[in-house]
Amino acid sequence: MTSAILVSILMTLIAASTPILLAALGELVVEKSGVLNLGVEGMMLCGAVAGFAVAFSTGSTGLGLVAACAAGIATAMVFAVLTLSLTANQVATGLALTIFGIGASSLIGAGFVGRTITRLGPVFPATLSEHPLLRAVFGHDIVVYLSLALVLGVSLFLRKTRAGLILRAVGENDASAHAIGYRVIAIRYGAIAFGGALAGLGGAYFSLALTPMWADRLTAGRGWIALALVVFAAWKPGRLLLGAYLFGAVMTLELQAKAAGITWLAPELLAMTPYLATIAVLTMMSLGRKTGRLDAPACLGKPFSAS
Repeated sequence: MTSAILVSILMTLIAASTPILLAALGELVVEKSGVLNLGVEGMMLCGAVAGFAVAFSTGSTGLGLVAACAAGIATAMVFAVLTLSLTANQVATGLALTIFGIGASSLIGAGFVGRTITRLGPVFPATLSEHPLLRAVFGHDIVVYLSLALVLGVSLFLRKTRAGLILRAVGENDASAHAIGYRVIAIRYGAIAFGGALAGLGGAYFSLALTPMWADRLTAGRGWIALALVVFAAWKPGRLLLGAYLFGAVMTLELQAKAAGITWLAPELLAMTPYLATIAVLTMMSLGRKTGRLDAPACLGKPFSAS
């Protein structure tokens, strides 16, 4: 196998991992604040359709990315109002948000089915990526580099900054945080908005970069993989990055098998491997072999009332 093929596989792996990494990173911050949002898939779909619609209408993928973030925040705020202000059940509301996102994206995207746009291009000039090895470093689009920067930023934010420590305190003991004067609800609103923005951006990466066209349910359940990835990473950004690329490798097995000339494995079996891996990870953790529940925020999923 030549270096060019290896670099091509690596770039495909990174591209496939990027939307999951973004969505999972946003959900990690949300869960660190003590909120469980199962609506990641719905927010990704809303971001995907909003990003594509704006990019198709204006011809600007940059505006499409901004619109995707805005759509993700808007749908996340629906969840926040229901769960934080109206104290609705977080699990039920998150599932409802996913159903809403599936329906809304299908409705809005009905007029764009089959339409194509110009793919989100590399950041650096083509001269920097002429050699295969340099292409692996300089041949990516801006969202890939942004995702890596966000992993570093979130890790430093949670461990090194006062605001990050407050966010973690709210997730570990909301009553004590409220007692010493921290605005628990406001902090959780901010965390949910951040998670929505990254989920929307991750969804837009499907419609603007991976497959620059619109098709119904474009994310294909990747939001659920992102949720499992947060548990797999034990709520740690560094492990999240490694886990995202591991899942990305699993998701590209079908393409890699075709490139290697392997035909005896059914493509349907290879296509379902990411979801089988997700189930396996969650099952192992629930059995306590290497559980991530011990690292989960103590107040995760529990309602809070300031009164």
